[in-house]
Amino acid sequence: MSIITLTTDYGLKDHFVGALKGKILTEFPTATIVDISNDIDPFNTTEASYIISASYLNFPKGTVHLIGVDAELNKENQHLAMFWNGHYFICADNGILSMLTQKMKPEKIVSINIHDRLPTDATDLDVFVTVACHIAKGGLLNVIGKEIDEIKHVTELQAVVAPDKNSIKGFVIYIDHFGYVVTNISKKTFLEVAQGRPYEIPLLQKRNQKKSSPIKNIWAKYSDIANASNYEIKNYEGDKLAIFNEAGFLEIAIFRSNPMRVGSATSLLGLGYRDTIVVEFK
Repeated sequence: MSIITLTTDYGLKDHFVGALKGKILTEFPTATIVDISNDIDPFNTTEASYIISASYLNFPKGTVHLIGVDAELNKENQHLAMFWNGHYFICADNGILSMLTQKMKPEKIVSINIHDRLPTDATDLDVFVTVACHIAKGGLLNVIGKEIDEIKHVTELQAVVAPDKNSIKGFVIYIDHFGYVVTNISKKTFLEVAQGRPYEIPLLQKRNQKKSSPIKNIWAKYSDIANASNYEIKNYEGDKLAIFNEAGFLEIAIFRSNPMRVGSATSLLGLGYRDTIVVEFK
C-alpha cells in the first residue's frame, strides 16, 4: 500500500484539494490519499510544522507526506524532498521541517530539480505531485533532486532556557479545535531543566494585563485534574490545566469546556498565537 498524505492551507470551500487529489490519482491510480489537515492558517509554516510533527508517526514507514503550505518556488525557498525517520516529506524550504530536524538528523535531503522536465504551465503543486508519486512508486530521491546537507531552520520553533536554568520561555504555536493552546515547550526540555523541582506557569490575561492564578501542576491526562479534586468527571468542567500532549508539547486547556457555549483556553485566558508562555522553577 502506497500512502500519500496531504497537509495544506487550501481549505475545503474551493476546488484545490479535490483537484490535487485528482492529479495524484491520474498519475498513480492505486495510491491511498489521506488528509492530515487542509485547514492550516494561510502561509502559517509554524502551524504546518507542528501538525506534521504531531501526526506523521501514526502512519506506516515509507509514507509520503506532501505539504502544500507557502509552497511557491522562489529565490528564498527551494523545493525539498527529505527522508527522515522512515518517512518522506515534500515541501518548500521555508522552515516547515524545522520541528522534525531539531529532534533528529535526516537520512537524506535533496533539492528538487525536475522543474524543467515538466510542462511550462506546471504549478508548484504539480512538481510536488510528480515527486510524491515517484517516491510512492518506489523511486529514488537522487532521480528527482541534488543531495544537500542543510535546510532552512526556524529558531523561533525552539523554546529558550534561561542561563540560570530557572525558567523556560516558549510561545503558542497552535490552537486546536477545542481551543486548547499548544506551546513549543517540549516535555524533553522540561524534564531536562526541571530536575524534579517545583514549578508554576504564570498566565497574563491579555485583555486587561492582569495575572490569573498560575498553573502549578502538569497532569498526565485531562481527567486527572477532576480525579485529584474527587469530582465526578461528567460534572466537572471549567478549570484551567496543563498537560504534555501526544506530540510531547506543553498544552494549556480548560477542562471539558465547549468553546462555542462557554469559552476555551484561548478565549477565557486570553491566549493567542505567538503569545509568550513561561515555566518558572522554584
